[in-house]
Amino acid sequence: MPPTSRPLRRLGFLTIGLFDEADPRRGHESTLEIIELGERLGFDSAWVRHRHLQYGISSPVAVLAAASQRTSRIELGTAVIPLGWENPLRLAEDLATVDILSGGRLNPGVSVGPPAHYEQVKQALYPDTAEVEDFGHERVRRLLDFVRGEPATDFSGVEGFEVFSGRVQPHSPGLGRRMWYGGGSLRSARWAGEHGMNLLTSSVVKAEESQDFAEVQLSHIRAFRAQHPDGDRARVSQGLVVIPTDSASAEQRAKYEAYAAKRLPRTATPQGPARMMFAPDLVGPSGRIAEQLYAHAAFREVDEVAFALPFTFEHEDYLQILTDVATRLGPALGWRPAG
Repeated sequence: MPPTSRPLRRLGFLTIGLFDEADPRRGHESTLEIIELGERLGFDSAWVRHRHLQYGISSPVAVLAAASQRTSRIELGTAVIPLGWENPLRLAEDLATVDILSGGRLNPGVSVGPPAHYEQVKQALYPDTAEVEDFGHERVRRLLDFVRGEPATDFSGVEGFEVFSGRVQPHSPGLGRRMWYGGGSLRSARWAGEHGMNLLTSSVVKAEESQDFAEVQLSHIRAFRAQHPDGDRARVSQGLVVIPTDSASAEQRAKYEAYAAKRLPRTATPQGPARMMFAPDLVGPSGRIAEQLYAHAAFREVDEVAFALPFTFEHEDYLQILTDVATRLGPALGWRPAG
């Protein structure tokens, strides 16, 4: 292991949870089985994506509630819940409930910004308030306050046979320290640090100071920690797309390589008006992937990862990838399985 790298302390994975419209149960069951496998393989965390009006997980909190009853140790996260679709008070109630049910294993990740295709969906989502909704950081601050036990109302006490609380119930005391912000810009990284959150940094960043992905991501990590009360000990998880092929069949290897090659052109230059940069997918034997990660400036700055599973593969592919990550790649990065 290069002297500038930290041993990998926590290993996780991220899945989108795709399903067939004609048989949605099968896809959701596949997601739960993958999370169960992750626990058996010793992964520290399993994360689910969030997709609205698509064929992916639209209710990650509900899925993780189910996962919490089929696992006992692995931490369960969302990467990420776009708060533009959510009421912060109601979401705080749901998050606290699942955290209680899981025994304190929930790691909610959130992001800000208007919902995707807002002009087309706003009348269904906010028919009376679409033009005045605030989709900025204030929405996260409200959620943090509710999760951390700040008052939600000035009314509490007994009314007849009913007892009312001034704060969100149930209250899960440790949940506030396990709130994550999914950020791809310097502004977001600094805001998350200032507000004591953890930082999820993925395979997408905004090209602000450089057109080198690793340099940009490294600047975000350092800006976050510079603002965080915990400084260099503040938690950051990196989420690149990583596909080890150690035990893959020839057919699987060809499919994985074609998938990465199709996505490679977007990594050459910043994309679109927002100048978003994408990291190349890492495909190949675990030893080679480990070398690529050690050469990645941002990876050398973290000791937690949640490697993203590709969107469109089959259940059997995910089983092979996760097994290779846990048994080959993780140990090559200095990680030891939990449990």
